[in-house]
Amino acid sequence: MARTYKDMRNLLENLNEPQRTAVTTTEGPVLVVAGAGSGKTRVITYRVAYLIGTMRVPPRNILAVTFTNKAAEEMRGRIHKLLGATELESWIGTFHATCAQLLRREAGRLGYKSNFAIYDESDQSRLVKHCMKKLSLPERDYSPNAVLSRIGLAKSNMLSPAEFEGGASDYFEEEVARVYKIYQRSLRENNAMDFDDLLNNALKVLVEHPDCLEKYQGLFRYILVDEFQDTNRVQYDLVRRLAGEHRNLCAVGDDDQSIYSWRGANVENLLNFQSDFPEAVAVFLEENYRSTQLILEAANAVIENNGRRKPKRLWTQNKGGEKILWFPAINERVEAKYIVDRVRELKAEYPDLKNGDFAVFYRTNAQSRVLEDEFRSAGMPYTIVGSLRFYDRKEIKDALAYLKVIANPSDGVSLRRIVGTPPRGIGGVTLDRAEAFAEQEGISLFDSFGRASEIPR
Repeated sequence: MARTYKDMRNLLENLNEPQRTAVTTTEGPVLVVAGAGSGKTRVITYRVAYLIGTMRVPPRNILAVTFTNKAAEEMRGRIHKLLGATELESWIGTFHATCAQLLRREAGRLGYKSNFAIYDESDQSRLVKHCMKKLSLPERDYSPNAVLSRIGLAKSNMLSPAEFEGGASDYFEEEVARVYKIYQRSLRENNAMDFDDLLNNALKVLVEHPDCLEKYQGLFRYILVDEFQDTNRVQYDLVRRLAGEHRNLCAVGDDDQSIYSWRGANVENLLNFQSDFPEAVAVFLEENYRSTQLILEAANAVIENNGRRKPKRLWTQNKGGEKILWFPAINERVEAKYIVDRVRELKAEYPDLKNGDFAVFYRTNAQSRVLEDEFRSAGMPYTIVGSLRFYDRKEIKDALAYLKVIANPSDGVSLRRIVGTPPRGIGGVTLDRAEAFAEQEGISLFDSFGRASEIPR
């Protein structure tokens, strides 16, 4: 039975003209260059609602991808609200979640079991350290995080261990290549994939199995990609191939907000979109709903110095605004002292202000230390907002490791985590011997435990 949704006739009344164009231009490729605060998320959610509610496109034929779980959840919630639906049979999620969903169906084509484990950053770090130990690479000389970061960059550029080794430019990369080779082999032995593997293996399935590509090209009649400026080579190749039949690809992004090149993002994917899709319609969203004109003028003055960008100039109906105060500090301590002094001045000027009326934003957690020192020295109470994420807490990761081993006994990284939790008198040396036996016999670490009597010493 076909589902019915809310009346969509008034849907477009809430959009300005460029937004309306972006929503209703459904056939063929569309590039939406959306400045900060210009209603980018609204365009994406309204476009999906328009496709389903007005064009009567079955939800399962729409693929909408973004970069964070929070953004995906917000997108899903807004679409449900617009359509008056509690759930939809649609593919709305992050790149990684979408690829994982595809691979749960197709992993057997690559020799994986469908219950493969997905290693998060903590699992990856533990595995890299284990691989480095095998190669006798001391952590004091080779940071596991740096090694893992370099492996991730290689994967985002679609370089296999052998290809990366062939292109190694210095001694560090040569050592990383050695780790990469063992790391990838260990993932396979553990029936596991890391986040980069989810993307690469999904692409590999489509490239190596034409019938699989044909199936998903037929399924995804309409594809929407949020934050397109942050896509890397693999992600772009994925959506380009999936859109190959219907070519109804809507890319939404802003080259002025491209800041993730250090992790493989390639803004050229957005800048060259119309070269790869010459029939694409370009829509520019330049009206800002978030800031004052004064802030936008300052932002425009800075960003227009970038010579490689799509030309646009943000504007708003919110005229005027507070003047921007700029303080050039020579170091982080001078900066922190200035902030504390400024808080003190404002409290003296406005006696009704309380400490809780002030907020200090900083880019990375490492910056909080100096600020805390200065606030303590000034005798001003403060609260640090944010802590370990729920799934990063030790007790949660321990519990999840048990569940992962139950679901996938080949997951040696999770098994290593729980074998001594709680303590059972099984130390590192015993584990190393069991693992050596497992490699020798071509079995998993879990299976080697069942044959402990065969392991020497």
